[in-house]
Amino acid sequence: MIDLHSHILPGIDDGARTLEESIEMARLAVKDGIRLLAATPHHNNGRYSNESYNVKQAIDHLNKELNRLSIPLKLMPGQEIRINDLFWGEWEAGNLLTLNDSQYMLIELPTQHVPRDLWDIIHEMRIKGIVPIIAHPERNVELANDLDILMELVKAGALGQVTTHSLNGLFGRRIRQVALKMCERNLIHIVASDAHNPDQRPFGMSEAYGMIKRKFGEAYVQYYRANAVAISDNRDVEVWEPRKEEGRWWIFGR
Repeated sequence: MIDLHSHILPGIDDGARTLEESIEMARLAVKDGIRLLAATPHHNNGRYSNESYNVKQAIDHLNKELNRLSIPLKLMPGQEIRINDLFWGEWEAGNLLTLNDSQYMLIELPTQHVPRDLWDIIHEMRIKGIVPIIAHPERNVELANDLDILMELVKAGALGQVTTHSLNGLFGRRIRQVALKMCERNLIHIVASDAHNPDQRPFGMSEAYGMIKRKFGEAYVQYYRANAVAISDNRDVEVWEPRKEEGRWWIFGR
């Protein structure tokens, strides 16, 4: 399996704290069936800054350790990039990474709202040949309360990445409901772990795919897995037509 979102690099964000913890996470990833893992530390979120050069150095170091220990896991570069006023300046400075040096970039929204200029940013990204992947949209309050907003973003050219632990219930029943509804409406294109540590937030990929198979069938599993391969290979992903839903629903209080 391929996992396109993790915080396995040691000591640079809220993920693995030490090299030993990173290695423990790597062993758990392999046990879960993962062989290719994107290391995507937080960048520009107001707390952590992990520029492209430093991320690639950390990945090279950890890949060498995994090879030395005969752990059959390969790390590929990426970041989880917060969308804010610094975004384009960071892009022009060469501080941003796409996933595995592909056309796909993992972006993160604020927790409570969707930036009003996000549509313009997505439009400009697509003009520049970048395909934005919105990390864990099910955990954004505004998107969770109105899935039609996510549908508009998908139609504008963004992709959606659901987190395994949202599907597996770690973040609670309501977020699980939102995640499943987003899958049902074809607003999700990739499943990834967003793993942070070996204990509270490991990978859960096999469990999540099992949940998807039970709820939606094997075709959905193959769709998500094939898209992960396509992204890592820098090929075009398959995008199913988003489904509308009559009426509106609210999950989170405002």
